[in-house]
Amino acid sequence: MTAQRTLVLASASPARLGLLRQAGLAPKVIVSGVDEDALSADTPAELARVLAEAKADAVAALPEVSGSLVIGCDSVLELDGQALGKPADAEEATARWKAMRGRAGVLRTGHCLVDTASGRRTSATASTTVRFGEPTDAEVAAYVASGEPLHVAGAFTLDGRSAPFVDSIEGDAGNVIGLSLPLLRRLLAEVGVGITELWTD
Repeated sequence: MTAQRTLVLASASPARLGLLRQAGLAPKVIVSGVDEDALSADTPAELARVLAEAKADAVAALPEVSGSLVIGCDSVLELDGQALGKPADAEEATARWKAMRGRAGVLRTGHCLVDTASGRRTSATASTTVRFGEPTDAEVAAYVASGEPLHVAGAFTLDGRSAPFVDSIEGDAGNVIGLSLPLLRRLLAEVGVGITELWTD
């Protein structure tokens, strides 16, 4: 019997942690502390991947994670070619929702996996099309007042109060919540690890 590998989530996102736990995994959480505003890229998809790589690399360099598998993620909403992260304030969240309603955007989540035992590293971005409903001004105001949109990329999430305002998605729902489990499985396979090897009792 070989010892079970430790999975480390380089993210403070409770939604990502919840997805991993629901899939039978028990990651440790270590927040990277990366300054997201200091990084840039040519496209929203590339930006999501660059941010994920920066988070994973920062945590993978810590002595206490030696021998672990580190997964870093970051999400942005692509709308009109722009990468939209968490809104800065309630005013921006309100304007964002008024621009999104009745339209479709693409949620891009970058994933980076670092195997600190072997030094192998792989990354990719998963994309899911999101079709927004048409919440009224009053509904938008109530949602913004809840505070939720200030804490999530794109000012919305599928697993919270904005779920009734999303008409449909095309692609992986988990990716919109914060982490694509099918993509994680593929990245793990690239470094020679089966996801079932990380299941806990």
